[in-house]
Amino acid sequence: MPKYVVLAATGQIGQLTAQNLLTNSDAHLVLFGHNASQRLSQFAGDRVSLVDGDLKDPVALKNAVTGADAVFLAYVASPSIVQPLIQVLDETGVQRFIAMSVPDVYQEVAGPFQAWYREHTGLVWKTNYVETIAAIERSDLDYVILRTTWLYNNPAKTAVNVTKKGEPFKDAQISREAVAKFAADLLTGKENYHRESLGIGEPNTEWT
Repeated sequence: MPKYVVLAATGQIGQLTAQNLLTNSDAHLVLFGHNASQRLSQFAGDRVSLVDGDLKDPVALKNAVTGADAVFLAYVASPSIVQPLIQVLDETGVQRFIAMSVPDVYQEVAGPFQAWYREHTGLVWKTNYVETIAAIERSDLDYVILRTTWLYNNPAKTAVNVTKKGEPFKDAQISREAVAKFAADLLTGKENYHRESLGIGEPNTEWT
């Protein structure tokens, strides 16, 4: 039975990913987050371990990820979280790592959406999210970075448009359910991307 760890599992995307994995795989899940045992009690069962912990606690992280087949960081994290986490993954021998991020770290947001996005998020390529991505890309992990555009909730919208690093990113939105499904499919191997930084958006949303 494979073991997948969802870090920051108490957030919406973490919970949606956990539910997808429980429904569509036979994996054992480790759900890690602040007060996870209380906030995620609905997931309690034979296939789930609920771990109360902080992303800045390397000992707690090491205990959680040891023996994992893959880890999903369901949170857009700063370098102060990601760099020690990479070290923990190296120390425990975990190779597969999926991490959420934001668009425009490469100044790749283009098309009609560009002006609105930059007005509402600022100049992302001048923030420390760039160093977060750089740290992951410098690692020897089997990583996938998910640059997720504007998020909303709609369980009926799970299609994903994928752009790779170096390609323009034009999609204006994506549902949290779509992100969770894509992340779950990366963990289980249904989606076959390796050492890639992917922009993911909803098809046909090149809006202003």
